[in-house]
Amino acid sequence: MSRAFLPGPSAGLRIGLFGGSFNPAHSGHFHVASTAMKRLRLDWVWWIVARGNPLKTGHGDFSNRFQSAAAVADHPRMRVTDIEARLGLTYSYRTLSTLTAAAPEAKFVWLMGADNMVNFHLWGEWQEIADMMPIA
Repeated sequence: MSRAFLPGPSAGLRIGLFGGSFNPAHSGHFHVASTAMKRLRLDWVWWIVARGNPLKTGHGDFSNRFQSAAAVADHPRMRVTDIEARLGLTYSYRTLSTLTAAAPEAKFVWLMGADNMVNFHLWGEWQEIADMMPIA
């Protein structure tokens, strides 16, 4: 993966990776991201708009979901990325593996809402995700 795909600086930084469908993004998403930024002392939060979710149907139009996330993530240290769509990725494990390989000096934390934690054991390669980085 080219460094051009990274949504921001990464070397030596603590970065929260906040994935989701964001259909649509709302103030609750911003609350999770901003609270994680403060409590975990994150330098950045990268919002990863999911290309799709194998466990959900009716994701909504990607462009609309991306635009809603961009509108809600109104903070100078939050970036919204379309990395999954650009690289044709669907599973979080593949996305996180790609990011960790592209930014080996970053300290990533996977940010997950409680609604997704309930079904986390159903995700593809969920144990590998848990081994790859801390989850908050």
